[in-house]
Amino acid sequence: MSLRIINVGQFNLVTPKGAFMHSVAPKLSNGFIRNGHRVFDFSDRDMAMYFAPFTARWVGKPKANKLLRRLCAEIGPDLLVMGHADIISPETIALIRQDHPRLRVLQWNVDPLFESDNVARLTRKLDVVDATLVSTAGEALRPLVRPGKLVGFLPNPVDFSVESGAAHGDPDLPYDLFCAAGAPSGLRVIGGEKISIDGLITRIQQEIPGIRCKLGLVLGNPHLKGGAYQTALSQSAIGINISRRSDAFLYSSDRLAHMIGNGIATLVDRRTGYDQLFKDDEFVFYGDVPEMIGQIRNLIENPALRSAIATKGRTRYHQLFNEQRIARYVVEAAFGMVRPEDYEWPTLLM
Repeated sequence: MSLRIINVGQFNLVTPKGAFMHSVAPKLSNGFIRNGHRVFDFSDRDMAMYFAPFTARWVGKPKANKLLRRLCAEIGPDLLVMGHADIISPETIALIRQDHPRLRVLQWNVDPLFESDNVARLTRKLDVVDATLVSTAGEALRPLVRPGKLVGFLPNPVDFSVESGAAHGDPDLPYDLFCAAGAPSGLRVIGGEKISIDGLITRIQQEIPGIRCKLGLVLGNPHLKGGAYQTALSQSAIGINISRRSDAFLYSSDRLAHMIGNGIATLVDRRTGYDQLFKDDEFVFYGDVPEMIGQIRNLIENPALRSAIATKGRTRYHQLFNEQRIARYVVEAAFGMVRPEDYEWPTLLM
């Protein structure tokens, strides 16, 4: 059955912010469309900025809410999907649901649940949505459970029309190691050790002299975004997946999908639990920083091994988490139709 879906999220309709080129919202739209649905993208933040002086989003927020309700009146959607749509109020969603009694509503979020502000944002809409999907699995989702509402894990999707690089097949890449941060930060727990990303990369450079690094917001290097970010991913052999914490089950920055989708041999902390979904010849797992550095050295010295791991990892990640499969899962979650046996990852809590 073909659905009419309004997808609310970050689409860069007004502000050309290249950092969102790899974001989840457009990948979901691609998946919905490729699965046969009719999709209407609505960029809530851009709409609020467009109707506000000096791009003060809070001033344009009421107008953005009215526009979404009007769009729903014009389209008559079957499904409203919202990703980090903080501009849209629960009151507006309630009004839209009154206008369209058969409408299903799902919110998704790829920020960590160990941030209280993020939990508060999700909680605000729990009473007006049918389902909530978050990029953390397991018992961390329990505080979001409400009677009759579905809560579950949202894998970070990969889309070969977005992650278009093929570093796994190139034996002569310009960079040995890729490491980027979304924002400057202090100490993180990496491999069970409290260390900054700058400190980690400095240590790697000291222990592997001559390593060629491509860095974003690390050691004073500029932020990598948009096309420059994609180019860097396509030209790097090995990548370190570093999130703010590694002890939240299956939580990861979406950079994991960006790296593995572009054919990078990706290092992942075992504490994330991803070793329950991937084998040692698909991801490069580490338990501590010395093991991580040893793995990097081994991959640099054995390019054929690096290529083989990156190839298998890329193939496996795409099989599990490609944009069409994740889009189908989102639709099934919204309509309460998920069958756990259809998916390898932990699915839903009631």
